Amino acid sequence: MRVFNRKGGWSEATPDGYRSGLEEGIAKQLASAGIGVLYERNTINYVIPASNHRYTPDFVLPNGIIIESKGIFDIPDRKKHRLIKEQYPNLDIRFVFSNPQQKIHKTSRTTYAAWCEKYGFLYAKKFIPAEWFKEKPHNTDGLNLKKGSKK
Repeated sequence: MRVFNRKGGWSEATPDGYRSGLEEGIAKQLASAGIGVLYERNTINYVIPASNHRYTPDFVLPNGIIIESKGIFDIPDRKKHRLIKEQYPNLDIRFVFSNPQQKIHKTSRTTYAAWCEKYGFLYAKKFIPAEWFKEKPHNTDGLNLKKGSKK
């Protein structure tokens, strides 16, 4: 019988349905000792604690628009930017891609541009559009000056 293993794949269960020979041996030991075998019948809820991270934007325009330049826009970057947008909805983060029509991965039909549109990010190709420089000031609450940087 195939069972889903803890490493995210499939493996063969022992004939008695245990995930490993070690578990099967312990079950036999319990049975030999006259103790009822209750395998994987209970659960324990737990929380994986949050971890703090820091994002350093590539550029911040004088009007507060944050510019992130991307050649490769991988899963961790996409996840990071969705979390930042959720936690700091006032920050205006925009992307400048070398190729906005690049697919987010080989088998996907979603492009970098389509991802930005789906999640509410503005984007451009290769250069910052001149009109972005002319926009009125944006709220930058949450944007901190990096230690050792000059204003």
